[in-house]
Amino acid sequence: MKRPVPVESAAAFIDAKIKELGDWRGKTLAKVRDIIHEADPEIVEEWKWVKPTTPGTPVFSHSGIVCTGETYRNVVKMTFAKGAALKDPSGLFNSSLDGNTRRAIDIHEGDKVDEAALKDLIRAAVALNLKGKSKPKPRRATSKRAD
Repeated sequence: MKRPVPVESAAAFIDAKIKELGDWRGKTLAKVRDIIHEADPEIVEEWKWVKPTTPGTPVFSHSGIVCTGETYRNVVKMTFAKGAALKDPSGLFNSSLDGNTRRAIDIHEGDKVDEAALKDLIRAAVALNLKGKSKPKPRRATSKRAD
């Protein structure tokens, strides 16, 4: 099992990814990253799911995964781990709409990102993660047998 990339070097991996792309996708990922940090300065950058066939994925977390920042040939995809549970009044989610848990935003070359709506969505995702962490876990009932 591979160890997760230390938080300090995750930022360096994301920097390298942006530089390596060197096109609109790198600029878009950098912009999205800035928006995420503006929305929640406590966001932690991670680099996860490194496999022999894939270099890994930028992940933005706060008390759990908020979203990922994947790059493909024609799209930069922000996948929200609990997107299906979030209200999206601005209609940013435009991908992975059929799933029960995740929702994604596909950003194509030339698309204008609604920064205010995206910040609201990020804050809502963080609030949902924090809400989930504050609930006490139900204790399992233990039965005692008298012999």
